[in-house]
Amino acid sequence: MPWARLISGAVALFLALGLVVLGGWYFTLGVGILVFLGQLEYFDLARVKGIAPAAKTTLVVSQGLLVVANGWPPLADMILPVAGTLICFYLLFQPKLATIADIAASILGLFYGGYLPSFWVRLRGLGQDVAANLPLEGFWPAGDQPWPVGLTSTLVAFGCIWASDIGSYAFGKTFGRTRLSQISPRKTVEGAVFGILASVTVAVTAAGRLGWPHWWATGLGLGLMIGIASLLGDLTESMMKRDAGVKDSSQLIPGHGGILDRADSYVFTAPLAYYFVTLLLPLLA
Repeated sequence: MPWARLISGAVALFLALGLVVLGGWYFTLGVGILVFLGQLEYFDLARVKGIAPAAKTTLVVSQGLLVVANGWPPLADMILPVAGTLICFYLLFQPKLATIADIAASILGLFYGGYLPSFWVRLRGLGQDVAANLPLEGFWPAGDQPWPVGLTSTLVAFGCIWASDIGSYAFGKTFGRTRLSQISPRKTVEGAVFGILASVTVAVTAAGRLGWPHWWATGLGLGLMIGIASLLGDLTESMMKRDAGVKDSSQLIPGHGGILDRADSYVFTAPLAYYFVTLLLPLLA
């Protein structure tokens, strides 16, 4: 594995863990930067196909969505239809008549690149108002102070994604023989199955340590959801790149490609993890 890939991966992991622990506006700022850069890559892919999306408007309303998700979480879902309406209004008054593809690409950029990632902000914010001990609603472990539920839940979800990605890559590269999909020729059935099992292992272990109700069942459910959704997110991004005729979404991260190439596993998993913690766990308890 090239040194550039190892070093950039280590730096990204260090920054990600630091921002997850801090939470508050620190984590929101980090997610905002990733959303901004990821949407730029997505709109570049759309332009390759001759589509003219409302890129600037979508970028602005997506950042507003993240701010609301952290500051006023109950209002976050309301922002999505309002933001979509603003995007359509913008396209209506362009000199060149917008096409269905322009509108669809813009709305998908908002939903895929802004709305779904906002659930990470909402998940990490759970319990942060009580636990915050730093400016800008930040948190840092100190003494016997309990960790906010948003921090532990986000770390568990991230751990499942990391286990799934690493497990499927390593096992598939070594033992994979059966192609999973034509969308991504390098992915194998063996790697996908092992990645999902790795996600389940992390989730069940964490559920037992955290004392979740019916920990073996809830850990199994979360691990399966995240493992499968992580794989589907990876394939979805590969499908977009294949349609655009590019290998990577960009060359921003040395040895890894672009933001979308690294964050594709986190898009569809965010709402699943959030609603699992906020709806299912309390119901079972």
